[in-house]
Amino acid sequence: MKLYTAAQMREADRRAIEERGIASAQLMENAALAVVREVRALPIPGPGLDGPVGWVTTDGHMPTQEEQAEFWAMRRRSAIVWCGPGNNGGDGIAAARLLMEAGWRVKCVLVGDRAKMTGDCRSMERRLVEAGGVLEDFDQSHKEQYMSFDVAIDAMFGVGLTRELGPDASLAARMTRWGTGWVVSVDVPSGIHADTGDVMGEAVRADVTVTFSRGKPGLYVGQGAVHSGRVVIAGIGIPEDVYPERAGTVLVGREDLHLSPRPADAHKGDFGKLFILAGSRGYTGAAALCAGAAVRGGAGLTTLAVPEDVYPIVAAKCCDEAMIWPWPEEDEAVVERAKGCTAAVIGPGLGQGERAEKLVLALLRELSCPVVLDADGLNIVSRHIDVLDEREGLTILTPHDGEFARLAGCALPVRDRLGAARDFARRHRCVLVLKGFRTITSADGVCGINPTGNPGMAKGGSGDVLAGLMGTLAAQQGPDAAPLAVWLHGRAGDLAAQDKGEHGMTPTDLIGQIPYALRELAGQRDGLCEVE
Repeated sequence: MKLYTAAQMREADRRAIEERGIASAQLMENAALAVVREVRALPIPGPGLDGPVGWVTTDGHMPTQEEQAEFWAMRRRSAIVWCGPGNNGGDGIAAARLLMEAGWRVKCVLVGDRAKMTGDCRSMERRLVEAGGVLEDFDQSHKEQYMSFDVAIDAMFGVGLTRELGPDASLAARMTRWGTGWVVSVDVPSGIHADTGDVMGEAVRADVTVTFSRGKPGLYVGQGAVHSGRVVIAGIGIPEDVYPERAGTVLVGREDLHLSPRPADAHKGDFGKLFILAGSRGYTGAAALCAGAAVRGGAGLTTLAVPEDVYPIVAAKCCDEAMIWPWPEEDEAVVERAKGCTAAVIGPGLGQGERAEKLVLALLRELSCPVVLDADGLNIVSRHIDVLDEREGLTILTPHDGEFARLAGCALPVRDRLGAARDFARRHRCVLVLKGFRTITSADGVCGINPTGNPGMAKGGSGDVLAGLMGTLAAQQGPDAAPLAVWLHGRAGDLAAQDKGEHGMTPTDLIGQIPYALRELAGQRDGLCEVE
């Protein structure tokens, strides 16, 4: 699914209004209708749905039917709507009016300067007043009046926000959770950068975000994904053809992925020969996990090259299907063995000794096949970035943020992960897989955000599994391997969590689920987000 930046969304709005003659107030009304539709669908207690167990009145008797009816009449569903002075606030004011007309008890609060209200925002305020409502000014001294609502609607700031929230808005962002059952954000949670997902000081944490027309990158990556909750994309009447054909960021879904079929008359040579250089004293598990994932991923032949002193340990640990090969003394022999393969994985548990460094650099210079660099392979290359730049063949790098900081020479934390991944991949002509929550794959100026995976995968060894799976798919499918491997890795993790739970699952459990993730992808096609 294509994701569009704030600037692209503003341009689409402008074209719809100026070139197609669609009234901006109508777009705002459509947006409000979409928000109200989601708010009214929330499971909120009400008459006939539930009630206090063992409920008694203040004088101790069981309530009569009349008393219960009176209680529920007072207990109308309620919402507090926090509105900014811009068009996002106008959406919120319109939603407040629509909820009032549906019988809800509504408090509509302006957070910001009335003098800065846009024309459409003022128009929506007039409609609210005509319907019997009022847009109140925020008063910090009476915080109790903003508590105890069924729903808080955050319509303070939308996609245009690029600075930290002011003091009033920061307080309101925190207050959305005070005594409130649900939080619904309009377009983008206030305080979240729509393009990067960065939290700008303080940000609303929503249960549901109703975003308009198209998804925005910041809703699906980093803290933006945490703060957005369930994302609903609602059409508001903007024509399809006003959007640019190319988007710089996509949310990777099953429908975007292709798994090459295995012909009936195939033999093992048809599915790639993978060479893995991995392992060292104390890190034999990394090599075994990498090879295990490669085999489960479908490689025709997998060769695991390890230092001779750890060969017996790795041979005992590793799956029977992989060929364990102790390094000979001559580097040239290692390079020649690798040249006979269709892809290579370099680095899991390898160490950064002198021999390892020489082998990594020699393989990068000599191999023309796809190479996946992970772990110590990345750390070695960070000191020899020119070798990466000189490569002609496909190179896939799989760093976590710490390894990426060493590669790129940047500080931690990496604030704009999308921008950083895109810039690095362009500059060094490689495919960059920036691992973490919502792993990012960047190639050819486009970033793919991966939605699969879970916190149970945050364990040592999960990255080694990804490297092995990435290598086997690179041997079979070339450049298309990176987003495919990341999605399958995450999906296998999700299946492992369903089976074992996030706390107890291990990378070995993840490897065991790779065949089921592959089978699922080959046999199913469905969407990954809710689209109206």
